[in-house]
Amino acid sequence: MRTLAYGSWPSPVDAALAAAHDGHPEYVGIVGDETWWTEPRPTEGGRRTLVRRHADGTEESVLPAPWNVRSRVIEYGGQPWAGVTHEGEPLVVFVHFADQRLYRYRPGGDPLPLTPLSPVGGGLRWAQPQLRLTDGEVWCVLEEFTGDGPSDVRRVLAAVPLDGAAARDRGAVRELTAARHRFVTGPRLSPDGRRAAWLGWDHPRMPWDGTELLVADVTGDGTLSEPRTVAGGPDESIAQADWASDGSLLYASDRTGWWNLYRDGEPLCPREEEFGGPLWKLGHRWFAPLDNGLVAVVHGRGATTLGVLDPETGELVDVAGPWTEFAPTLAAHGGRVVAVGASPRSAYEVVELDTRTGRARVIGAAHDDAVDPAHYPEPLIRTFTGPDGREVHAHVYPPHHPGCTAPGGELPPYVVWAHGGPTGRSPLVLDLEIAYFTSRGIGVAEVNYGGSTGYGREYRNRLREQWGVVDVEDCAAVALALADEGTADRDRLAVRGGSAGGWTAAASLVTTDVYACGTISYPILDLAGWATGETHDFESRYLETLVGPYAEVPGRYAERSPTEHADRVTAPFLLLQGLDDVICPPAQSERFLARMAARGVPHTYLAFEGEGHGFRRADTMIRALEAELALYAHVFGLHPHGVPAWEPSA
Repeated sequence: MRTLAYGSWPSPVDAALAAAHDGHPEYVGIVGDETWWTEPRPTEGGRRTLVRRHADGTEESVLPAPWNVRSRVIEYGGQPWAGVTHEGEPLVVFVHFADQRLYRYRPGGDPLPLTPLSPVGGGLRWAQPQLRLTDGEVWCVLEEFTGDGPSDVRRVLAAVPLDGAAARDRGAVRELTAARHRFVTGPRLSPDGRRAAWLGWDHPRMPWDGTELLVADVTGDGTLSEPRTVAGGPDESIAQADWASDGSLLYASDRTGWWNLYRDGEPLCPREEEFGGPLWKLGHRWFAPLDNGLVAVVHGRGATTLGVLDPETGELVDVAGPWTEFAPTLAAHGGRVVAVGASPRSAYEVVELDTRTGRARVIGAAHDDAVDPAHYPEPLIRTFTGPDGREVHAHVYPPHHPGCTAPGGELPPYVVWAHGGPTGRSPLVLDLEIAYFTSRGIGVAEVNYGGSTGYGREYRNRLREQWGVVDVEDCAAVALALADEGTADRDRLAVRGGSAGGWTAAASLVTTDVYACGTISYPILDLAGWATGETHDFESRYLETLVGPYAEVPGRYAERSPTEHADRVTAPFLLLQGLDDVICPPAQSERFLARMAARGVPHTYLAFEGEGHGFRRADTMIRALEAELALYAHVFGLHPHGVPAWEPSA
């Protein structure tokens, strides 16, 4: 055991390794007897490929570069593919990110476009495809731009011909619904094919505020009757809906303050925990009905697990295994359930549960220890006390190295991580970005501040009109508590976040003196700009609940915006921005920097071409991580191995 100062421990977890393991499998599906899913490729320009698991257990990336299976619907995307077995071979449809067209694909052939390009605004976009071979169509969500503005857009359910007739003819796309709602999810068809169910909601609500569950009859000519609302409303969020094998309608509603599961309006397993979550991407699935009447569920309070629910008895049996977190993606076929699970010792991997035997096993994207697991962080699940005695949930990752310890009496630096959303949560899983810091002797504290999901609607609603207050206070409460208890060095605290977490990090530097420095990634910095056209349609009214209606409280928007108070920033910072970001555009960062000009506060601004909201390319992530560590080394007086010196712009 070597005695070395915190921050100088030699680590095998370098930035390239962390970048190569960024992202995880998504959108699992079953095609015939095979399991398919999408998977990131950071070293291939950040594209997402479609992976096929053959019957013999081998995995194949079925679409080579540059094919990128990813939808841009509502910018955060949604289920980008679907597949069935047809004439003994897989038949797949998918969305290609570069042009957002829907394509038909058979292994061994070339993808064929099914939808046209549009020169208007953001064009035509598609999500949640569902193959209807008997009608020769793909039913899905159509997002169509009608002008050049981010809110010049309409969304409907549509049917696309499988024969390619619409590849050059927009008129060949059959619209199934009128544009009754601003936002819709894809249709789920009942087992007999006679009814369709989907979700709809309108501005200023976000889907976790209130959605409507709509049902319509499928007529003999393949159209939908006038939809009727069967559940939900302005103050009730339906997170997902689907049909059971007997034709009953299942859905996850938070009408009691927790997303619980219902069947035709009756609760199946009432608990103070979540069986749903925030619908950031169309096609998130927290439950999947089985043919035998059971229901696979992803559920929990805070962390999530995979279980099987008996709707008749309310009995819920959780899967046995090492996984402590499951992503909101499920597929079921016969007695099989496919999910994506992870733990603090393993990254997300594709898991198959045999409900007849109760046996679960990894079948895809299997975790492989790229370094000795002794270097992995060892998290602590903590609950802190915030202002007014409120609970604040957090994961604390102390510095950890199997061969190094710090000199007696030295306290470690800590970085507080604020998650994005802000309606979201930090999952308790292995993240090599965290290991990048902890294995060098820098602690990390992930804060699930008030407003986070996983702890019920009351906890989620703490952020209503309090964004920039509650999140900042809760992060500061955790940082100061760690210092007060002797876990962290009070003089070596930093804050870090991306997107909404970038807002929290910037607001923290403006309104508190808790942190010695901060890392701000693709942030919101100017509330007034963001509320008046500087973001995409999905979140364009989000601030009405997070801050208040702009027309009514414009002073609050100015009061809380870091851009308006850049003169209060005295701590060094790193600002990271994707130049193709349409959610938090570069203009926000550039205005903030203009206000910082000539103030003499050391900072670095790194802007990345080809990156949008959230970095996907390995070279970007490597440079960003190394710059972040260089900042902490400079401010905290650390001496990490192999990291270039920090080069501030001012």
